[in-house]
Amino acid sequence: QVQLVESGGGLVQAGGSLRLSCAASGRTFSSYNAAWFRQAPGKDREFVAAIRWNGDSTYYADSVKGRFTISRDNAKITMYLQMNSLKPEDTAIYYCATNGIGLIRRKPDEFDYWGQGTQVTVSS
Repeated sequence: QVQLVESGGGLVQAGGSLRLSCAASGRTFSSYNAAWFRQAPGKDREFVAAIRWNGDSTYYADSVKGRFTISRDNAKITMYLQMNSLKPEDTAIYYCATNGIGLIRRKPDEFDYWGQGTQVTVSS
């Protein structure tokens, strides 16, 4: 069982930056691929970024490529999402998730463990 807790959300002006953290319980997270998703009001949950268990490969949605950076520190069993050049359309609840070992996934229903989410609001 893996428990995930997000933090770092908040209110920021367009063009600003935020850094989200996802703290995991249990060292097994260090062996798992993981990802960030987001869900805006009235919309489906969507893939944002993913990272392999050892951090050697990262993947991004086209909408955030070049602005967001996913990373992890396995010694701290924590994953991060650095968000720069934020836009109002980035406003959403951001979730971290893991699907264990295996292939990198992008669909929410392929993930077994989720955090509770952290709100990000970008004002224009």
